[in-house]
Amino acid sequence: MTGNTLPGLDCGACGFRTCSAFGESLPARPELLKRCIYLAAGEAPRQAAPDGRLAVWNDAADAPPKAPVRSPETGSVAVCGEWRDSLGRDFDFYLEHFPDDPGPREIILPRNPLITREMGVRPGDVLIGRPLGMSCGCPITHCGVAMQVDERTGVIVWCVTGPLRPRAEGYKDLGYYSAEGYEGLVRRTRCELRIGMRYFFQPTMCMLQWRHSGLVNYLNRIDGAIQVRLEGLWIG
Repeated sequence: MTGNTLPGLDCGACGFRTCSAFGESLPARPELLKRCIYLAAGEAPRQAAPDGRLAVWNDAADAPPKAPVRSPETGSVAVCGEWRDSLGRDFDFYLEHFPDDPGPREIILPRNPLITREMGVRPGDVLIGRPLGMSCGCPITHCGVAMQVDERTGVIVWCVTGPLRPRAEGYKDLGYYSAEGYEGLVRRTRCELRIGMRYFFQPTMCMLQWRHSGLVNYLNRIDGAIQVRLEGLWIG
């Protein structure tokens, strides 16, 4: 079995960074397949149909319709996958993480900001927590590595990763937190991005493959991509 038979969502729930890396381990350890929350043994990859129902595509002939993609660098149009999340909802662009980061970069604030100081959170610490309420409301516990820590305000910038490292090394539990912003790269978009505008976007490594919404308050054009920061986050 190879990564091509897996969903290709790179959600990290299995403990591997990508579906491809996960697929490479399966010939020697086929029992790991049960870690994939999207597949049961012997099933074909599943994706959301346009009406939101779960559909199964077994080959390229049955693939969902394509959509035009505008290059942030040149303005040219290419072809990409369908612009719908796993619930069949439209979105405007994909948000990717920085190549040197272990995962998506998220700016967070614990519900009790004093926890940051009381727990002695430092860059490099492995953390877990769940975004609560209007800030996101994601039902999935997030795991990550602290990158920047502000003891005075309690704000933490971390990179969200899969659960394998916390399981192996231990972790500090933040409990509930507010997701204040995302930072990352946009390489695939079907609309022009402008500061001050709110967009629906799809984090490429979202475990649930749900669309998010955020206000763009920073843009910077770099090679082949646009660096972006989004705040005022919510899901749906």
